[in-house]
Amino acid sequence: MPTELTSPSNPRVKELVALRRRRSRDSHAVTLVEGHAELVLALDAGVRPRTLYWCPALVAADQLGTVDRVAALGAEVVRVSRPVFEKVAYRQSPDGWLAVVPAVPTDLGRLVLGDRPLLLVCEGVEKPGNLGAILRTADAAGVTAVIAAGPVTDWGNPNLVRASKGTVFSVPVASAGSPEVLDWLAGRSVPVVAATPQAETLMVDADLTGPVAVAVGSEKDGLSRPWLARAETRVRIPMRGRVDSLNVATSAAVLVYEAVRQRMGGEARP
Repeated sequence: MPTELTSPSNPRVKELVALRRRRSRDSHAVTLVEGHAELVLALDAGVRPRTLYWCPALVAADQLGTVDRVAALGAEVVRVSRPVFEKVAYRQSPDGWLAVVPAVPTDLGRLVLGDRPLLLVCEGVEKPGNLGAILRTADAAGVTAVIAAGPVTDWGNPNLVRASKGTVFSVPVASAGSPEVLDWLAGRSVPVVAATPQAETLMVDADLTGPVAVAVGSEKDGLSRPWLARAETRVRIPMRGRVDSLNVATSAAVLVYEAVRQRMGGEARP
């Protein structure tokens, strides 16, 4: 196997570009991690890359130790020229780091909930940028897991990995259809708190201190009827302006941090 790529026409370059497509990622059970900060977070979370592509012309001198760190894990390390990296990079202003890593595990059955889980369920959220932002909030807030119900975007989407700053590797995630997720939650006695602008209960009036799955829907359609029907509580975020909803990532952050506030000692209002 080559240890250096200098020609953008090399077949391996074409294979790397193909991994931007979900079908290609799924067939190889891999995803892409671009960016030094994202790669380091993935490594810290225990990810073992299969291949690292790095460009000496773009990499900062104080980051070179990461090459040795990845090599020590047994991964293939490949130097690439600037023209090659600019062809395989999927982000603007690349920093010279691109790793092929195993696909993100997404099975519901692998999630470990503990005694008082705080779960975040995203139904039908389509934009990778929103899911990535939600993951950053989940990582910061210590959310137990984020579940994509009725998923339309895969957790290995390179733009999602980028938007999450690599937290897709530090926060447990799962994907399944809504009926399966609802049954899974019910089987583990985790009540659903559904966010909807039509709810009468304000989020601060709901008790979020125990095991709970906070569910948010897409900005276009909101949560579907099954989620609203099976929710133990429906809540809304106070809205004092003219718009009737927030960006879904913002809504998720507000709701999650209300749960964090309550769990840190702030009581729910009677």
